[in-house]
Amino acid sequence: MAKYSGVIGFGTTVETKPGVYKTTFIERQVFGDIYKDTKRSDKTEHLNDDISVNNIISFLADPYAHQHFHLIKYASYSGIRWKVTSVAVEFPRLLLTLGGVYND
Repeated sequence: MAKYSGVIGFGTTVETKPGVYKTTFIERQVFGDIYKDTKRSDKTEHLNDDISVNNIISFLADPYAHQHFHLIKYASYSGIRWKVTSVAVEFPRLLLTLGGVYND
């Protein structure tokens, strides 16, 4: 099992002006384990294939992460921000499943 050290991004959407919304992020440094480390290329009608990973990252969550797990948008891995496609709560840990590259 590989070790993980990276940033988790919690995103909230706030209304800056009437009808104008902006997503703000809070980043937290976490340490944990990588349970599954895989890569997948998806054929698309674009010039280049879409790359996604199906990694599962497990980390001990602090009280903030447990209270706001539904706001997790991305996790950094190998210097790239990846979309978090699902979050499983297994107290005291959170298990994040990663998908494609996160574009904010």
